Amino acid sequence: MSDFIVGLTGGIGSGKTTVADLFAEQGITIVDADVIARNVVSIGSPALVHISTHFGTSFIQADGQLNRALLRQQIFSNDTDKLWLNNLLHPLIREQLIEQMKAAQSAYCLLVAPLLIENNLITLVNRVLVIDVSETTQISRTTARDNNSVEQVQAIIASQASRKIKQEYADDLLNNDRNTLKELKVAVDKLHHTYLTMATKYLYP
Repeated sequence: MSDFIVGLTGGIGSGKTTVADLFAEQGITIVDADVIARNVVSIGSPALVHISTHFGTSFIQADGQLNRALLRQQIFSNDTDKLWLNNLLHPLIREQLIEQMKAAQSAYCLLVAPLLIENNLITLVNRVLVIDVSETTQISRTTARDNNSVEQVQAIIASQASRKIKQEYADDLLNNDRNTLKELKVAVDKLHHTYLTMATKYLYP
């Protein structure tokens, strides 16, 4: 079990997945909030049944999966529905996050969560690593990657904690505006060794 937890977060298009993959190459267990969020609404899950009952069967695709695009559109335009959905899913996600972190066998564990701050998941971690990029970088990367419009990406950015707020919560700040993969590996390697030392001191003060 890993007692020392590092929370990794950053805005859309910041490079969280790339950084997490580099930590995984060091043998560190990755617990991904996005993966768990998808699992709790998998086909036949109780949460998916609740969503179908609340919003209607049009929110379930023909193959039985959640119509994520339709649901995203619904909650972006309706705060009441967004609150209802959050109240349903967040406790389920949090429970599974804790279970997976408890099961981690590496020296420390990395909790990857885009909404680490917004959903108050910082209470689960010992240290916060923020992948920091400019809004210009976020927009250019995300429009190229996901074929989203600039307006769509700006709406997502606006729904997340601001860059300034993320920086204020950060124990460690990794700027990823212009890093090559090689430079990113060097930065992650340095952080990895720092966290190993911290984890050891945490276990054996």
